[in-house]
Amino acid sequence: MSRVVSLLLSCLVALTAAVLTAPAALAHNVLISSDPKDGAALETGPQSITLTFDQPVNAGERFNTISVLGPDGTHWEAAGEPTVRDNSVVFPVLPLGPAAEYTANYRVLSADGHPVSGQLKFTLTKAGTGTPAPTPAQAADAVAPAGDGGGVPIWVWIAGAALLLGGGVFFALRGGGGSKEDAGR
Repeated sequence: MSRVVSLLLSCLVALTAAVLTAPAALAHNVLISSDPKDGAALETGPQSITLTFDQPVNAGERFNTISVLGPDGTHWEAAGEPTVRDNSVVFPVLPLGPAAEYTANYRVLSADGHPVSGQLKFTLTKAGTGTPAPTPAQAADAVAPAGDGGGVPIWVWIAGAALLLGGGVFFALRGGGGSKEDAGR
Protein backbone atom coordinates (compact mmCIF):
# COMPACT_ATOMS: atom_id res chain seq x y z
CA MET A 1 0.00 0.00 0.00
CA SER A 2 2.83 2.39 0.87
CA ARG A 3 4.33 1.71 -2.56
CA VAL A 4 1.14 2.94 -4.28
CA VAL A 5 1.06 6.09 -2.13
CA SER A 6 4.73 6.74 -2.87
CA LEU A 7 4.10 6.35 -6.61
CA LEU A 8 1.11 8.70 -6.51
CA LEU A 9 3.05 11.33 -4.57
CA SER A 10 5.94 11.10 -7.04
CA CYS A 11 3.55 11.61 -9.96
CA LEU A 12 1.93 14.57 -8.21
CA VAL A 13 5.30 16.24 -7.57
CA ALA A 14 6.40 15.66 -11.19
CA LEU A 15 3.12 17.06 -12.55
CA THR A 16 3.34 20.13 -10.29
CA ALA A 17 6.92 20.80 -11.39
CA ALA A 18 5.95 20.48 -15.05
CA VAL A 19 3.02 22.88 -14.69
CA LEU A 20 5.02 25.47 -12.76
CA THR A 21 7.90 25.54 -15.24
CA ALA A 22 5.84 25.44 -18.48
CA PRO A 23 4.29 28.95 -18.81
CA ALA A 24 7.34 30.48 -20.50
CA ALA A 25 7.22 27.84 -23.22
CA LEU A 26 3.48 28.35 -23.80
CA ALA A 27 3.63 32.13 -24.27
CA HIS A 28 2.24 33.74 -27.44
CA ASN A 29 3.78 36.54 -29.46
CA VAL A 30 4.23 39.86 -27.68
CA LEU A 31 4.60 43.19 -29.47
CA ILE A 32 8.05 44.54 -28.57
CA SER A 33 8.16 47.64 -30.82
CA SER A 34 6.27 49.54 -33.48
CA ASP A 35 6.88 52.31 -36.00
CA PRO A 36 5.27 54.68 -35.31
CA LYS A 37 5.47 54.10 -31.58
CA ASP A 38 2.33 53.94 -29.47
CA GLY A 39 1.40 57.50 -28.43
CA ALA A 40 3.72 59.18 -30.96
CA ALA A 41 3.03 62.68 -32.31
CA LEU A 42 3.86 62.91 -36.04
CA GLU A 43 4.03 65.91 -38.36
CA THR A 44 3.57 63.71 -41.44
CA GLY A 45 1.64 60.49 -41.68
CA PRO A 46 3.52 57.20 -42.00
CA GLN A 47 3.54 55.34 -45.32
CA SER A 48 3.39 52.09 -43.39
CA ILE A 49 3.06 50.71 -39.87
CA THR A 50 5.69 48.22 -38.75
CA LEU A 51 5.01 45.86 -35.85
CA THR A 52 7.87 43.83 -34.37
CA PHE A 53 7.16 40.83 -32.15
CA ASP A 54 9.31 38.65 -29.91
CA GLN A 55 8.70 35.54 -32.05
CA PRO A 56 8.15 34.85 -35.77
CA VAL A 57 4.81 35.68 -37.38
CA ASN A 58 3.03 33.49 -39.94
CA ALA A 59 2.66 34.94 -43.42
CA GLY A 60 -0.35 34.20 -45.58
CA GLU A 61 -3.37 35.72 -47.19
CA ARG A 62 -5.68 37.28 -44.58
CA PHE A 63 -3.64 35.94 -41.64
CA ASN A 64 -2.46 39.41 -40.60
CA THR A 65 -4.78 42.41 -40.70
CA ILE A 66 -4.83 46.01 -39.59
CA SER A 67 -7.43 48.75 -39.52
CA VAL A 68 -6.26 52.32 -39.17
CA LEU A 69 -9.13 54.44 -37.88
CA GLY A 70 -9.13 58.21 -37.99
CA PRO A 71 -11.61 60.85 -36.88
CA ASP A 72 -15.26 59.87 -37.29
CA GLY A 73 -14.27 56.21 -37.76
CA THR A 74 -12.82 56.69 -41.25
CA HIS A 75 -10.44 53.98 -42.52
CA TRP A 76 -6.87 54.76 -43.62
CA GLU A 77 -5.34 51.32 -44.19
CA ALA A 78 -4.21 50.59 -47.74
CA ALA A 79 -5.44 47.59 -49.69
CA GLY A 80 -3.15 44.62 -50.11
CA GLU A 81 -1.35 42.08 -48.00
CA PRO A 82 1.26 43.10 -45.43
CA THR A 83 4.90 42.14 -45.74
CA VAL A 84 6.10 39.61 -43.15
CA ARG A 85 9.82 39.31 -42.37
CA ASP A 86 10.52 36.90 -39.50
CA ASN A 87 9.32 38.79 -36.41
CA SER A 88 8.12 41.95 -38.23
CA VAL A 89 4.95 42.76 -40.13
CA VAL A 90 4.75 45.87 -42.34
CA PHE A 91 1.26 47.17 -43.18
CA PRO A 92 0.82 49.80 -45.93
CA VAL A 93 -1.13 52.94 -44.95
CA LEU A 94 -2.89 55.53 -47.13
CA PRO A 95 -1.73 59.15 -46.95
CA LEU A 96 -3.48 60.53 -43.86
CA GLY A 97 -5.93 63.43 -43.83
CA PRO A 98 -6.96 65.63 -40.92
CA ALA A 99 -4.75 66.41 -37.95
CA ALA A 100 -6.17 64.07 -35.30
CA GLU A 101 -5.57 60.92 -33.30
CA TYR A 102 -5.44 57.70 -35.32
CA THR A 103 -5.88 54.18 -33.92
CA ALA A 104 -4.30 51.11 -35.50
CA ASN A 105 -6.03 47.86 -34.52
CA TYR A 106 -4.03 44.81 -35.57
CA ARG A 107 -4.37 41.05 -35.58
CA VAL A 108 -1.48 38.75 -36.52
CA LEU A 109 -1.09 35.00 -36.54
CA SER A 110 1.82 33.90 -34.37
CA ALA A 111 4.08 31.02 -35.38
CA ASP A 112 2.34 28.75 -32.85
CA GLY A 113 -0.97 29.30 -34.67
CA HIS A 114 -2.63 31.59 -32.15
CA PRO A 115 -3.96 35.02 -33.15
CA VAL A 116 -2.52 38.04 -31.34
CA SER A 117 -4.52 41.29 -31.30
CA GLY A 118 -3.80 44.76 -30.03
CA GLN A 119 -3.83 48.43 -30.84
CA LEU A 120 -1.62 51.45 -30.91
CA LYS A 121 -2.43 55.13 -31.23
CA PHE A 122 -0.59 58.02 -32.79
CA THR A 123 -1.45 61.65 -33.46
CA LEU A 124 -1.00 63.53 -36.72
CA THR A 125 -0.15 67.13 -35.73
CA LYS A 126 -0.38 68.67 -39.24
CA ALA A 127 -3.17 67.85 -41.65
CA GLY A 128 -2.27 65.70 -44.63
CA THR A 129 -3.74 65.64 -48.11
CA GLY A 130 -5.05 62.06 -48.12
CA THR A 131 -8.59 60.81 -48.40
CA PRO A 132 -9.94 57.83 -46.44
CA ALA A 133 -10.49 54.40 -47.90
CA PRO A 134 -14.03 53.54 -48.95
CA THR A 135 -16.11 52.03 -46.18
CA PRO A 136 -16.62 48.26 -46.43
CA ALA A 137 -20.22 48.88 -47.55
CA GLN A 138 -19.07 51.23 -50.34
CA ALA A 139 -16.42 48.75 -51.45
CA ALA A 140 -18.96 45.90 -51.51
CA ASP A 141 -21.38 48.01 -53.57
CA ALA A 142 -18.65 48.78 -56.08
CA VAL A 143 -17.67 45.11 -56.47
CA ALA A 144 -20.99 43.25 -56.02
CA PRO A 145 -22.93 42.54 -59.21
CA ALA A 146 -26.64 43.21 -59.36
CA GLY A 147 -28.86 40.23 -58.61
CA ASP A 148 -29.17 37.54 -56.00
CA GLY A 149 -25.48 36.59 -55.85
CA GLY A 150 -25.86 33.37 -57.87
CA GLY A 151 -25.61 31.03 -54.86
CA VAL A 152 -27.59 27.87 -54.26
CA PRO A 153 -31.02 28.69 -52.76
CA ILE A 154 -31.45 27.78 -49.10
CA TRP A 155 -34.44 25.52 -49.79
CA VAL A 156 -32.17 23.08 -51.65
CA TRP A 157 -30.01 22.65 -48.52
CA ILE A 158 -33.07 22.25 -46.28
CA ALA A 159 -34.62 19.64 -48.60
CA GLY A 160 -31.32 17.73 -48.79
CA ALA A 161 -30.95 17.71 -45.00
CA ALA A 162 -34.55 16.54 -44.52
CA LEU A 163 -34.04 13.74 -47.06
CA LEU A 164 -30.86 12.55 -45.37
CA LEU A 165 -32.45 12.71 -41.92
CA GLY A 166 -35.57 10.88 -43.11
CA GLY A 167 -33.49 8.17 -44.78
CA GLY A 168 -31.43 7.69 -41.63
CA VAL A 169 -34.52 7.36 -39.46
CA PHE A 170 -36.08 4.91 -41.94
CA PHE A 171 -33.05 2.61 -41.93
CA ALA A 172 -32.60 2.89 -38.16
CA LEU A 173 -36.22 1.85 -37.50
CA ARG A 174 -36.04 -0.90 -40.06
CA GLY A 175 -33.22 -2.45 -38.07
CA GLY A 176 -30.48 -2.37 -40.65
CA GLY A 177 -32.41 -4.12 -43.40
CA GLY A 178 -31.36 -7.72 -42.65
CA SER A 179 -33.99 -10.48 -42.43
CA LYS A 180 -34.79 -12.24 -39.17
CA GLU A 181 -33.37 -15.48 -40.56
CA ASP A 182 -30.00 -13.75 -41.18
CA ALA A 183 -29.93 -12.49 -37.60
CA GLY A 184 -30.23 -16.06 -36.23
CA ARG A 185 -27.13 -17.34 -38.00
